[in-house]
Amino acid sequence: MYNEKVMDAFKNPKNVGEIENPDGIGTVGNESCGDIMQISLRIENDVITDAKFKTFGCAAAIATSSTATEMIKGMTIEEALKVTNKQVIETLGGLPAQKIHCSVLAEEAIKLAIDNYREKQAK
Repeated sequence: MYNEKVMDAFKNPKNVGEIENPDGIGTVGNESCGDIMQISLRIENDVITDAKFKTFGCAAAIATSSTATEMIKGMTIEEALKVTNKQVIETLGGLPAQKIHCSVLAEEAIKLAIDNYREKQAK
């Protein structure tokens, strides 16, 4: 069902956990499958210096969380906002059709974390 890249990202996920006092945090869930994903960010001078995730879900949800956080580290917030679920899928070498929603959660969690960061900055 899953390719080697997906299985490796699931079995050896990077960036697991949460950042203490994050600059931005985004949490999303999919009621139909039960996946819940939270991404926390450390941002300095509009550059994402660290990203961590906590995900409750299937292998694809964990793999996409790990991959997405790796992808956005070092990006500006503007670059990270342009990361799509399709790019996450491509980086993983593909996902089964019924698991594509997991990559959408990763994209949404990144955007919510950046929105949260911007809200904090506006105060």
